[in-house]
Amino acid sequence: METPILNTINKPTDLKTLSLEQLTQLATEIRYVLLNKVSQTGGHVGPNLGVVELTIAFHTIFNSPIDKVVWDVSHQSYTHKILTGRKQAWLDKKHFDDVSGYTEPEESPHDFFNIGHTSTSIALATGMASARDLEGKTGNVMAVIGDGSLSGGLALEGLNIASTLKSNLIILVNDNGMAIAENHGGLYEGLKELRETNGQSSHNIFKAMGFDYRYVEKGNDLETMLKVFREIKDIDHPIVLHVHTEKGHGYQPAVDHKEAFHWHVPFDLATGKTLHPVTGETYTDVIHNQLEKEFTAGTPITAITAAIPGMYDLKRFGRKHPKNYFDVGIAEQESITLAAGQAKMGLRPIAFESGTFLQRAYDQLSHDLGINKLPVTIMVSGGSISAGDPTHQGIFDLAMLSNIPGLTYLAPTTKEELQAMMHYALHQNNGPVAIRVPSNDVHSAPLTDFDAHKMNVLHKGQKVAILGVGSLLPLAEEVQQQLDFDGTVIDPRDVSELDEKTLTDLEKDHQLVVTLEEASLSGGFGEKVSRFYGNTKIRTLNFGAAKRFNDHETTSELWHEFKLTP
Repeated sequence: METPILNTINKPTDLKTLSLEQLTQLATEIRYVLLNKVSQTGGHVGPNLGVVELTIAFHTIFNSPIDKVVWDVSHQSYTHKILTGRKQAWLDKKHFDDVSGYTEPEESPHDFFNIGHTSTSIALATGMASARDLEGKTGNVMAVIGDGSLSGGLALEGLNIASTLKSNLIILVNDNGMAIAENHGGLYEGLKELRETNGQSSHNIFKAMGFDYRYVEKGNDLETMLKVFREIKDIDHPIVLHVHTEKGHGYQPAVDHKEAFHWHVPFDLATGKTLHPVTGETYTDVIHNQLEKEFTAGTPITAITAAIPGMYDLKRFGRKHPKNYFDVGIAEQESITLAAGQAKMGLRPIAFESGTFLQRAYDQLSHDLGINKLPVTIMVSGGSISAGDPTHQGIFDLAMLSNIPGLTYLAPTTKEELQAMMHYALHQNNGPVAIRVPSNDVHSAPLTDFDAHKMNVLHKGQKVAILGVGSLLPLAEEVQQQLDFDGTVIDPRDVSELDEKTLTDLEKDHQLVVTLEEASLSGGFGEKVSRFYGNTKIRTLNFGAAKRFNDHETTSELWHEFKLTP
């Protein structure tokens, strides 16, 4: 498809001379280039397709970057990037990797924050608006929030303060009826009622909090959005603009399968089918097999997710046991503290989390679980060293979780260990247990004499012992096989408390202990081992990730930099 209008757009001011017909054609062209790229690279499909018109309208009516827009999560900012000088990253395959999938201040003066987690935009915009007022400056400040982010605790805290401002602040609630999956909770029932009454329902949380409020039904109609933005530009008080859009608008597979196309791996554009589907057993399958064993055996388990059921295919469990399945929406804090309450009443809750999102619930992990010693099981996925946005790093969970008193963090290396650790976690009463789901392909090995807190010496040698945490155990085994002497290979299992007996035994016939972890070295497992051996003759080498937010490096580059190759 040709893109004659888009070819003329190099900055937002270029939009201001275009007719409605030309802007409408531009929306079609942008939708085409969005789909063309994400079908090849993967990316956020539905969120971006749903905001094409309102983004074009914003940059046509407002004057960015004097007028400022803060995108919540910012996974819906592709059109914004295209219109603010970064279109080559969608037009030219050689430049596909030039820009982040989220807003990035280093890329453009039109981006103000590096944002990849939810519910932050209102608080950020309120801070910007209050600073503008204190400095005697002018300009509109808009927060765009949607995709389930509104139910996050920080969003509600932001609304609480935003409503007290006496100056310009626009909160655009992009209501497509979805989070990553479907929305859950009373707040979204209220939004649904507002949609069904064209904004007239008396059950209006925004008015109750003191906001001016306006409902816009046709959020994917460019003419409507242009008109609305003209009318509210330079408003002198906080207003909530409740805009109804369609997630995936303009691409039928994304409309029909909204959850699957929230973020999608490369797919065939004509059919929407995944180009390289996963085949064979996965650790998700292993988890579900153990869930069914526990449920059948009468273990009073519940499965809790904070709006990421797809990461674990949890709807598989939910369909079989709907009363025992809880999706709390994008609210990691709620997921952990809900689990704490259930555990206190005798249930055995399992919270299914993404490591990069779980950091949002740090206080709950420490205060509600650790201090109270409640037997909640936490499954943690995404713990890996990989290329990606700085906001989505999978290397900090080990340092975070393994240093909370009373919380046990386990790192299985095989499917047998994963199942044994789940069973252990669900039947012990010492406190919370988190399990780091391996990031590699499924490995299998016989399991004998399992003890979650005792290191598993897989091969006893001498001189050098290599401890491979979780997904890096195969690397430890490969290295041992390449040595010109018989080294020792150990699976640590528990990465929060050291098995001091096994480590002490190594002092008899070893000179060097090597640790491998797919996590940040700072605060990690290797540091604990090095500290243990500090007053002995044993030397240590720790291999893992640097304490930093990785950005444009490839996964291969990172693994070589961190010396995590044989």
